[in-house]
Amino acid sequence: MKDLLLERMYEWSSQYYLRYFRKNNPWSITSRELMLYPQESLGFHLYCFHLKYNLELKPNLEEHDIIHVLTETGVTVADEVSLQYLLLGNGKKSPYMFLALLTGTLFYPSHVKTFCRFYQRGRGAHQFYDLPFEKMLLVPVNQLQTTFNIH
Repeated sequence: MKDLLLERMYEWSSQYYLRYFRKNNPWSITSRELMLYPQESLGFHLYCFHLKYNLELKPNLEEHDIIHVLTETGVTVADEVSLQYLLLGNGKKSPYMFLALLTGTLFYPSHVKTFCRFYQRGRGAHQFYDLPFEKMLLVPVNQLQTTFNIH
């Protein structure tokens, strides 16, 4: 039940966040195009991520999905909170992220050790959360993971 509640809160709040705070341009690429990228590339792995979790490429959220791919993080609510901890450890700071961390920690106190591990993973990686990922879609995923110490 708490998963469903948090998912609904996320859906509502993300629409508000995208409308009023996220001002970047959506990528000019489709899932069909990503499917044609080389198999080791970030673009192809993004396509596979969407296929695996039955997701679509959403405008202005492409970077978020890329970070899921690079960190090999799932899409459950607890996974999303873990990912936000990883991003905090990597240096990202935003009001929306802090709200996700607060609610996620309150709803999932049994995951605190996992959240701490993800925070440490983010601290141990070179800053990557703000890279121009759209320009890196042809780069092999493992090369990016190694270069930025994303493990």
